[in-house]
Amino acid sequence: MQPGNGTQISEFILMGFSEDPELQPLIFGLFLSMYLITVLGNLLIILAVSSDSHLHTPMYFFLSNLSLVDICFTTTTIPKMLVNIQTQRKAITYAGCITQIYFLILFSVLDIFLLTVMAYDRFVAICHPLHYMVIVNPQLCGLLVLMSWIMSILNSLLQCLMALRLSFCANLEIPHFICELNQMIQLACSDTFLNNMVMYFAAVLLGVGPFIGILYSYSKIVSCIRGMSSAQGKYKAFFTCASHLSVVSLFYCTTLGVYLSSAAIQSSHSSETASVMYTVVTPMLNPFIYSLRNKDIKQALKTFFVKETTNRPGVLRL
Repeated sequence: MQPGNGTQISEFILMGFSEDPELQPLIFGLFLSMYLITVLGNLLIILAVSSDSHLHTPMYFFLSNLSLVDICFTTTTIPKMLVNIQTQRKAITYAGCITQIYFLILFSVLDIFLLTVMAYDRFVAICHPLHYMVIVNPQLCGLLVLMSWIMSILNSLLQCLMALRLSFCANLEIPHFICELNQMIQLACSDTFLNNMVMYFAAVLLGVGPFIGILYSYSKIVSCIRGMSSAQGKYKAFFTCASHLSVVSLFYCTTLGVYLSSAAIQSSHSSETASVMYTVVTPMLNPFIYSLRNKDIKQALKTFFVKETTNRPGVLRL
């Protein structure tokens, strides 16, 4: 690979969390457990939605897409880190680093778009319940998800093409456990002004823009809830939004933490902590936030596993 001014780059070094050999097994076990919980939890959400016809609604359609993206999001980062720990190698190839950046940006922006679409879905369901199925029809749901993918892919492609123009000098150590775009830009010895401008413009446009859309949706939802005469209706409306609000708060707080910490104090440790939160912890917690108090999902999973158990060969059915 030969970027920028002709300096040949073959690989970067991911410094990870700690160089202490005694901590490596602990870090490996912790992140392996978190990865398996994330994959299993989100797969169960997808399984519940796909197996129960009562859950074939726009809200659960968007939720199953969010679960799929969260699985891909975590898979982009954690397996490579686990392999590096197991093999005691910290290297990642230049192409591998660019690829990881591409999918990291892709799935993080997809998360943002899906959370925004889910806020719109809740707005229509609460403020226009009689016209909900007409407004949020299957065609619109498919179009919203498709447009989210297209915009995320184009943005990720642009960011990576901009990164390919950078050249690097002797310092190829990334003080992180993953390849992040802002960390890679900081290592470049060529002019990074244009890269920073594109990166922060995209962050504002694709991060702050949807967040304003979410706030607008919830301002309308709050107005509708305040206008309800029934206390039970208010509680039910708030309950349907509580899970989504929790996920939005967790995702945006940790994502903003990554960029603000790296831009303001240049602390790799704080940036790593924030990155763990939004790339690992948030996808792991999403299934619990959405399903622990959701009777529909729990009932769908219970019905599925009971059906699978009774249909197994050798199981006596009376």
